[in-house]
Amino acid sequence: MSVKQLLILAPTFVSLFLLQSYFWVPTFEDQARGDPGRLTRYIQSSIGDASILNPTLSADSASAAINSLVFEGLIDRDMDLSFRGRLAESWRIFEEAYLVVDGSERLPDGTPATPEGLVRHLERARAAKHPSLRLVERIEVEPAEAVTAELEAEPAAPGKPAKVAQVTLRRPPRLKFTLTEVDQDFFARLDRLLGGYITRLDPRRFLDPALPPALRAQAAELIPPAEHNPVIVFQLRRGVRFHDGHEFDSGDVKFTYETILDPKNLSPRVPDFEPVKSVEPQGPYAVRITYKRLFQPGFESWGMGILPEHRLNREALRKEALALGRDPERFSVRDSRFNRSPIGTGPFRFVEWKTDQYVRLTRNEDYWEGPPNFREFYFRIIPDLLTTELTFYAGTTDEYGAQPHQVSRLRDDPRFKYYSGLALGYSYIGYNMRRPVFQDVRVRKALGMAINVQEIIDYVLYGQAEGTTGPYPRQTDFYDPTVAPLPYDPAGALRLLEEAGYRRNAGGWLQKDGKPLAFTLITNSGNEIRSAIMAIAQNAWRRLGVKVETLALEWAVFINERVDKGDFDAVVLGWSMGLDADLYQIFHSSQTGHFQLNFVGYSNPRADDLMVRIRQEYDPGRQVAMARELHRLIAEDQPYTFLYVGKWTQLFDRKIARLVPGPDGTSRYAPIVTTKLGSPKFHFTQWIKVPHPVDFPVHAAN
Repeated sequence: MSVKQLLILAPTFVSLFLLQSYFWVPTFEDQARGDPGRLTRYIQSSIGDASILNPTLSADSASAAINSLVFEGLIDRDMDLSFRGRLAESWRIFEEAYLVVDGSERLPDGTPATPEGLVRHLERARAAKHPSLRLVERIEVEPAEAVTAELEAEPAAPGKPAKVAQVTLRRPPRLKFTLTEVDQDFFARLDRLLGGYITRLDPRRFLDPALPPALRAQAAELIPPAEHNPVIVFQLRRGVRFHDGHEFDSGDVKFTYETILDPKNLSPRVPDFEPVKSVEPQGPYAVRITYKRLFQPGFESWGMGILPEHRLNREALRKEALALGRDPERFSVRDSRFNRSPIGTGPFRFVEWKTDQYVRLTRNEDYWEGPPNFREFYFRIIPDLLTTELTFYAGTTDEYGAQPHQVSRLRDDPRFKYYSGLALGYSYIGYNMRRPVFQDVRVRKALGMAINVQEIIDYVLYGQAEGTTGPYPRQTDFYDPTVAPLPYDPAGALRLLEEAGYRRNAGGWLQKDGKPLAFTLITNSGNEIRSAIMAIAQNAWRRLGVKVETLALEWAVFINERVDKGDFDAVVLGWSMGLDADLYQIFHSSQTGHFQLNFVGYSNPRADDLMVRIRQEYDPGRQVAMARELHRLIAEDQPYTFLYVGKWTQLFDRKIARLVPGPDGTSRYAPIVTTKLGSPKFHFTQWIKVPHPVDFPVHAAN
C-alpha cells in the first residue's frame, strides 16, 4: 500500500477506532457531574511517568514538569524573556581579575614591574581616565602564597583513569582588579597600556625546575598569568519557607551546588556548575558565587530548583541509610526517598505518586507569592496518544497538545481555548564533514537547494512549521532575520555540483574522478515525520543524479552506534534549544569526538573564535551582534540543511480563566495572556476553572 493510500485511508481508520475506544476512556472516580472540587483541580496528562523528583538529578521532561511546580530557583524569565528574581530578590554581577607580578619585567617607563611599581603606573593611568581602566573600581596587591593543585601526572591509559599528582608551589604576588562589569577584553587592553607585559609573562618562571616535565607543561594551570573571576552576588528573598515549614536561606543554595558537584550523585547538571569556583553564604540572605573563568551561560543555571539542606545533608542521609539497613558511606542523595517524596519552596506541595498512574500535588498555602487558585494538581500518565486525546474531550484532563494534522479541525472548536507558537528548536539534515564528499561547501549547498522545504511544511506538517536559516531559535534576538534561506532551485543545485566537478555518466548518475556521488541518509525509526523527510530528500537528490540510500534505525542503535560514533554519511535530526547564545557544544571544532555533540565535524576558525567569545560575553548587545555574525557564518557554510521550526499547539478547557486581585481588593476574572514564546501558562498560579465558559480575547502567538 502506498503512502498516499495510507494517508487517504487514515481518517476513516481513526474515526472507527475513536468510536470503539470512547467507552473505555479511563476516568477518576471523582469526575462525576456536579463535583465542585473539579473546578479547583487541574489535571495534566503525560505519555510517560516521571523518573526522579529532584531537579539536580532529573533529565526527563516529565520529571521537569513536576519539579517546576514543587521547586523554585533563584531566577527565571519574565513574559518578555528577561531575567527576573524568584528566590533571589536582586543580584549584582561584577568581576575580580588577577594579574601575576613578575619583578624581572620592565614597564614602559623602564621601572621594574614590582607590585608597587605596577600599582603606581596603573593608578596614574586611572587618574588620567585611561580607557583601558574605565571599569576598574579598585586595585589591590595580594601577597605571594603557597597553593596546592591536583594535576594530571600521566595521561590516562585505555580503560584506566589518569594518574594525578598533588603539587604545592609558591605563587608570586598578584594584582587584584575589581571591575564594575565583566569584561573579557580587559587584559588585552591592559596589555597595551603595559607595553606587552602580560604577553611576555611565562608561568614556567615561577615553577620549581625539579618538577617533572609533564607537570611543568601545565604551568599555565598552576599559575595563570591573568585570571578572570566573574562574581554574582544574589540577595535572597526573606521569609520563604520549604513545604515542611523550614526557612530557606543561603545555606540551601550552597548545599544544592555541592550536591550537583558531588560525584556520588551523578548529576547531569555538572557541566553547568563545573565553572563555579566557590559558593559562599554572606549571612542567611545573601550568597556570593565566584566563577573560575568567563562563562556567561552559567547565570541562567541558577534557575534550577533549590534543595532543602536540612532534609538531605550528610547527617540526614546517614539516619536514612541506617533506617533502611544501608551503608551510610555509600548512601547518596540519589539513593534518598526524597526523590519520590520531594519538598521544595514552589507553589505546589507533593502529596502522592502512584507509579505509571499519576502524581498528585496540592497547593502551597504559604507560597511567598500567594497560594495558587487551583487546590490540586494531577499529573496523569496516559501512554497512548489516542487515549490522551479522548480524555481531554471527555473533560478528564484539562489540556491537550494537538498533532499537526488535527490543528485545522480543532483551532476553531468552540469547546476549547487554542494557543500556538514556534518551538524552541529546529529540524535539519546534517552532513558528516569527515566524509570527502561533504567537504565541498558547494555540494552541501546544492543538496539543500534541491529540497523543497515548503513542500515538507505544507504536506508533511500540515502547515504547522516555518522555515529557518540557522542555528538559533527564531524567537530570540540571536537569530539574524536578514539571512536569506537557501532557494529551492534544482537547476541551480545541478550547476553547483557541476562547478564542484561532478558530471552525469551514461547511467544518469553524477560522478567525479570515476567515483559516483553516493551516500546513505539515516534517521531513527518510529518517527513518521523524519521518515517522510528522508523519503522527500532521497527523491529530490536522485532527480539530480545523486545515489542515495535511506536507513531507519532503532533509537538506541541510531544514537549510540551511529551518531555518537560519527558512523554515518548524513542524518535527519532535530535540536531542542535553550534561550542562551551558547552553541559551543554543538558547533565548536573541539567537540567533534565520539559522544560529543558536533558529530557532523564542523570546523571553522572564525566560528570557533566567535563561540568562545559569545559564551564569555556578559554585555547583551555585544553578545547579540556576535551571535548574529555566527548565524551568518554557519548559514554560509551549511554544515546542516536547516529545514524548519515546528509549531506547537495547545488546547485547554474553555472554562479556564485567570482569577486575579482587583484594585479594590476583590478578585476578578481575566483572560489568559502569553509570553513572548507563546506560552500561556506563565500565570498558572492565577488559573482557575469557572462553572461556565467566560469569553475573553485569546492572546495567542501564531
